[in-house]
Amino acid sequence: MPITKTFEYQTVGRDGKRAKGTIEAANQAAAVQQLRHQGLVPVSVTEGGSLLKRELTVPGFGGRTTLKDLAVFARQFATMTASGMSLIRALGVLEDQATKAPLKKAVGEVRTDIEAGLSLSAALGRHPKVFPAIMVAMVRAGEAGGFLDNALERVAVNFEKDAALRGKIKSAMTYPVIVLIFTAVLVAAVLAFIVPVFEGMFAQFGGELPLPTQILVDASRSLAWSGPLVVGAVIGATVMFRRSLRTSPAFRLAFDRFKLRLPVFGKLFTKIALSRFTRNLGTLLGVGVPVMQALEVVGATTGNAVIGEATKELQAAVRDGLPMSTHLSRHPIFPRMVAQMIEVGEESGQISQMLDKVADFYDREVDTAAESLTASIEPLMVIVMGVAVGGMVLCLYLPMFTIYQNVQG
Repeated sequence: MPITKTFEYQTVGRDGKRAKGTIEAANQAAAVQQLRHQGLVPVSVTEGGSLLKRELTVPGFGGRTTLKDLAVFARQFATMTASGMSLIRALGVLEDQATKAPLKKAVGEVRTDIEAGLSLSAALGRHPKVFPAIMVAMVRAGEAGGFLDNALERVAVNFEKDAALRGKIKSAMTYPVIVLIFTAVLVAAVLAFIVPVFEGMFAQFGGELPLPTQILVDASRSLAWSGPLVVGAVIGATVMFRRSLRTSPAFRLAFDRFKLRLPVFGKLFTKIALSRFTRNLGTLLGVGVPVMQALEVVGATTGNAVIGEATKELQAAVRDGLPMSTHLSRHPIFPRMVAQMIEVGEESGQISQMLDKVADFYDREVDTAAESLTASIEPLMVIVMGVAVGGMVLCLYLPMFTIYQNVQG
């Protein structure tokens, strides 16, 4: 007897009535198929008690629309449109389903705009902070080609893979960030509670403190005002840095070049940028977006200004009738393998599939690089914490030698 699982579902009937319940099936695809045979349109089908469902249904948790939210939105939208449901009714259901306030508001306004006569892509394009440019371009291509449900499905796949990529980056950076924060807290605690005790003891014995110890004592005395000052300076510098990245293209380009040249992290950042570039371009070309428009969208969505600049030059080359592969090989950020794969795709007429294969390759490379980075950073972080704490302990015990000599004398 085949093993079955329990899935919780939410559906919409052709009369617009919503229903929820549970169903037994071998997997999620089988559960969806059973519901469709019953004449129902699945809105969500999740395994009972799954973590993903709990994350999506916690009311008021977070306010920003994430890639995961957009992936779920696009997949549900694709399912409903493929079942013959009208855009207005589908958007009404999606608005009720949305748990993030910005997404809920945007979907409601999109529905209103469509009722007023706008196309879906034009309505989505009026909310660039919620719906990315790549999603709008793919929906526009789907509308023009009559395959909107397929375009939305590709949007969902693209966002899911991008979200997984970002998750790998976060997992690689979590350990060093936690260690650095813990080290900073530990140093502050030593300065606030331990150093004053030793300072009182040193004062009783008299004598001049060694320079490292005196610096530590002075830092402890000034902690009440220097601590908030340092924290404020760090926050202010972070805000100014992020604002500069948004408002100054020259600063963003210089910073992205610096990131790609970093000794340890540079290779990881390069592979991430290449994965996004090839994935987004392959997805756009796969749904029929024209090459020039696809390159324009990709240049703004890779998250790296270096590739953005290269994409602008690539657009000019394509406009002059040159193949993409020829121009890509002139930019050092694009390895020969990328140019060669794209050249094969251009010659065989399967450039979208080739780009998807390159993206899959770099996804695996990012996995390997992230694991290697985590393994190499762990001992480095332990050394950093040991040097910080051990150095402070050494500074506190340096006067003990002078005190011992005075007692012996």
